[in-house]
Amino acid sequence: MQPVLPFEAEVAFIRHPRARRYVIRVRDDGTVRVTVPRWGSKREARAFAEQERAWIEKQQRRVEQDRLRPRPAPLSPHVEGELRARAMRELPARLLELATRHGLTAARVSVRNQRWRWGSCSSRGHICLNWRLVTMPDWVRDYVLIHELMHLKRLDHSPRFWKLVAHACPAHQDARRYLRNQGTNALVVS
Repeated sequence: MQPVLPFEAEVAFIRHPRARRYVIRVRDDGTVRVTVPRWGSKREARAFAEQERAWIEKQQRRVEQDRLRPRPAPLSPHVEGELRARAMRELPARLLELATRHGLTAARVSVRNQRWRWGSCSSRGHICLNWRLVTMPDWVRDYVLIHELMHLKRLDHSPRFWKLVAHACPAHQDARRYLRNQGTNALVVS
């Protein structure tokens, strides 16, 4: 007998020819999408979704909380343009200053309009920063920059990585809390 999902009306089972495994996504509207690999079955997909029901419900609660959270008014194009220009001037310079202080070298630094991240670091040492960092307090912005710089030493989020971050930025936990509570639309640091 197939498990009955209490939220089945909100679940879409989508077969994808290149998928290698079952994947569950909770969309911004709270609906659930289960990607089914070519070799998979809908019955196995249902069982997988049922097994992950607690995670799905947690994600749906998060989506609902995000929906209820007041959003800042959108910036005018003029103000956004000024902030982006300021970010292009200030963020790479500050990152290079912190890199020098910590004996590190970034291969390349770019400022982008990242929708979901505050920053990222590639395996080739390319650090991308979100222009919105210029709207953050200096100590929070510096945490994000240091976080990305520490990825030049360890390209993961292992305990050893967090030890590097803690050594370079003792207030990192406060900054992470600030980003979680005050950050813009669930951007993340990776």
